[in-house]
Amino acid sequence: MTFRFDLLKKDSGSSARLGVITTPHGEIQTPVFMPVGTQATVKTMTPADLKDIGAQIILSNAYHLYLRPGHGLVKKFGGLHGFMGWDRPVLTDSGGFQVFSHGLLNKITEEGVKFQSHLDGSRHFITPEISVEIQEALGADIIMCFDECAPYPSTYDYYKGSMEMTLRWALRCKKARTREDQALFGIIQGGMHKELRLRCLDELVEMGFDGYAIGGLSVGETKELMYEVAGYTAEAMPVDMPRYLMGVGTPEDLVECVWRGIDMFDCVMPTRNARTGTLFTSFGKLNIRNLKYAEDDLPVDPECSCYTCRNFTRGYLRHLYRAGEILSMRLNTHHNLHYFINLMDGMRQAIKDDDFAGFRKRFYEKREVTQC
Repeated sequence: MTFRFDLLKKDSGSSARLGVITTPHGEIQTPVFMPVGTQATVKTMTPADLKDIGAQIILSNAYHLYLRPGHGLVKKFGGLHGFMGWDRPVLTDSGGFQVFSHGLLNKITEEGVKFQSHLDGSRHFITPEISVEIQEALGADIIMCFDECAPYPSTYDYYKGSMEMTLRWALRCKKARTREDQALFGIIQGGMHKELRLRCLDELVEMGFDGYAIGGLSVGETKELMYEVAGYTAEAMPVDMPRYLMGVGTPEDLVECVWRGIDMFDCVMPTRNARTGTLFTSFGKLNIRNLKYAEDDLPVDPECSCYTCRNFTRGYLRHLYRAGEILSMRLNTHHNLHYFINLMDGMRQAIKDDDFAGFRKRFYEKREVTQC
């Protein structure tokens, strides 16, 4: 089965799109949120849990898996699908963002990036070709070009030089690929400058990739600026290919960026926040650590149908968190991921009904009611 994207419908009142991505490991209905399984696991969740909440695709991290246990070992187990027991689609990022974000960067050159491992300080060198080699060994359905995520804020000249090198690296990634059963996405960089973003997109499209991602957002800029950049970039992206916004974001971000025409999202927020006691609900965020929930016999979200909300009270979840029980992280994560995935289900239905504007209005109206 080859990779394909079919655009099924466009919402008449917004730029929201309904589509389906076909991969060797199944179909993905878009718009879609991808839970992050950095080290070949979505923390606290089994593959059966992920299927139960409706996860269609998960993301794993090439940088982390390269360092531990090693992409060669993962390949021996049949790639990520065999290694982690997940038979649905997988996307791997290139490792570029993690190299820069861990702060152990040694040197960026035209050839690649020298860096130290955040695990043991060992020194490594990754090039676009090595990044592709790692991701091919991991066996994901969708792999990403190696790019530089420029720090924010940076000068115009830095953004320009970084974007141009990202383009050269993208061409090297395309030339290095050997597997036709994996889709390769190009990544659009250029900071917060429209002319750089659109130039990067134009040149990537000329090279020809299977999909395109917007990188370098949600790195410290304001929400308004992020939405502006995502909006004009999405508008210029090919209509007949997937549009992926990397590393974003909050429920509000998902609604706003689907409104602007984005198809794919990933973010560690629902899982990371779950482990620190922050739960997402239809009425906004709920901090289960708060004393006011000690005797609360309501579910986290009365409108939620997840396993956690069907079976446990806020009072019990607060007790688990305060006691440091492992079950706290598991139940909180189950709820948060269910919320995000159910939110995407609702957006797809709204696009089918040609009522995304109504969905967006109702989404914000609920957040004005303080029922948490």
